[in-house]
Amino acid sequence: METSVQTFIEMCQWDTSRFLIFSDNVFGTLIYYSHILAFILAIAVGLFVFFNNRKILVNRLLFFIMSSFAAWVFFDLILWANEKPDFIMFFWALILLVEPLIYALSVYFVSVFIEKKDISLKKKIWIFSPLLPIIVLLSTQLTLVGFDLTNCFREPIEGPIATYYIYLIETIYLLWILDFSFRKYRQAGREMKKQVVLITSGVIFFLLSFVSGNIVGSFTENWTLAQVGLFSMPIFVVFLAYMIVKFKTFNIKLIGTQMLIFALGFLVLGMIFIRTIQNVRIVAVATLLLIAVVGYLLIRGVKREVKQREELARLNLELEDLIKQRENLVHLVTHKVKGSFTRSKYIFAEMLDGTFGEISPEIKKRAEQGLESDNMGIETVDLVLSVANMQKGVVKYDMKEIDLKEIIFKTISEKKITVEAKGLKMETEIKPDTYHVSGDAFWLKEVINNLIENSLKYTKEGTITVGLEKTSGKVKFYVKDTGIGITEEDKKNLFTEGGRGKDSVKVNVDSTGYGLYSVKLIVDAHKGRVWAESEGMGKGSQFYVELDAT
Repeated sequence: METSVQTFIEMCQWDTSRFLIFSDNVFGTLIYYSHILAFILAIAVGLFVFFNNRKILVNRLLFFIMSSFAAWVFFDLILWANEKPDFIMFFWALILLVEPLIYALSVYFVSVFIEKKDISLKKKIWIFSPLLPIIVLLSTQLTLVGFDLTNCFREPIEGPIATYYIYLIETIYLLWILDFSFRKYRQAGREMKKQVVLITSGVIFFLLSFVSGNIVGSFTENWTLAQVGLFSMPIFVVFLAYMIVKFKTFNIKLIGTQMLIFALGFLVLGMIFIRTIQNVRIVAVATLLLIAVVGYLLIRGVKREVKQREELARLNLELEDLIKQRENLVHLVTHKVKGSFTRSKYIFAEMLDGTFGEISPEIKKRAEQGLESDNMGIETVDLVLSVANMQKGVVKYDMKEIDLKEIIFKTISEKKITVEAKGLKMETEIKPDTYHVSGDAFWLKEVINNLIENSLKYTKEGTITVGLEKTSGKVKFYVKDTGIGITEEDKKNLFTEGGRGKDSVKVNVDSTGYGLYSVKLIVDAHKGRVWAESEGMGKGSQFYVELDAT
């Protein structure tokens, strides 16, 4: 048998390959050009996306797809160049495995890209299980019957796995992508719909490029023209990378320019090595199409960016003017209001200390209410001014090591009379330990005071619990109450400027929404974290502040 094969090789006058891929068996320079260009671009794009952020699953998947595609291209070039039947059978079998693997990885890739998360193990099994028969039967005659010695085409005789099954599952994978994308498109918002259409189109065209070469070659017998499949693949490789980078906020225009220059360089360089005028025309057409498509996209993108920058600059100027006007208005109003509160406060205070002589019990009661109301008004004005200064970044924090437990106990003692006056109980959950943090004692006391005050305002009966605990290098302060609770809708507004619960003013008419917002600004300045929890209306609330322990 070995002798007859060797005789057959000599009869067909096949050239001996060098380094697996170089031989005169490759009848056109364009075949080398199309394969090498596709191989280099696939490797370059795959590595670029992978090393931009290897932790992101969708980046890793694109890297695996591009690596598999590069392997497929390399194996295909070996089939073009090699003369040894055993080598051809081996690499032909590898291509039959790698090609559907790329389709399966593409299904996985599209699912992760659109879902923005990994898929379940069950879905992964569904995606990759069709590959199992190919793996198991790859070395049997069901995949490749043997090497065809009836002609000099250097081709194996394919079995039913290669002839039918592989094309069947590739069709299923394509339909899978289309069906999944269509269902997600119907559920998606406007921006997401755009992403679904672009990524699906890119992947489908990329996968169809695999079969386009075989289809063109089989129908026309022009295998030079069939290289259009490989020429289209690098374009879609760049397109897929564009999609990944575009929606991960890298500098896409710079990348697009680099890819265009890279691709044009290879296309023009290839003309030097192509010997026939017809092949030069093919490459020239490909180059022109690439310039037209990518150039149009880049020019449109640059125009849009210039327009957006001009609009952004105009809006920035308007915003700066509005911010200045707002700051001036806030300071003017707050100072005027604070002045009015202060004047009436002193009048009520003088009434109570006897400056205007004896007053009746009823007038005394009203004066006390007026004095309390003025004090609350002044506190509110000071709070708004403090928030405005925090937003501008003009507040200076005196950061040093402080004992948070000491500040908490001091604040609790100050609130004792107010708590008892409302008929509430105040409890503490503070274990014996050191609770040192780095921060500004004055502003952290404001945080503690605001959270306790918040619970006082929204708790009609029951208990307010103030706690402190230390875990994993963190100090966590919390205030729990048995008050009105917080709905899921209201949670979205907490800790935002002017953010209040939907019905908060019904319980606390003086609610401004600035108290919790100032807490967040102060905690953020201390590089901490603040959040709230509640099981719903009427089930109480829990507010937490977490800071680094020292």
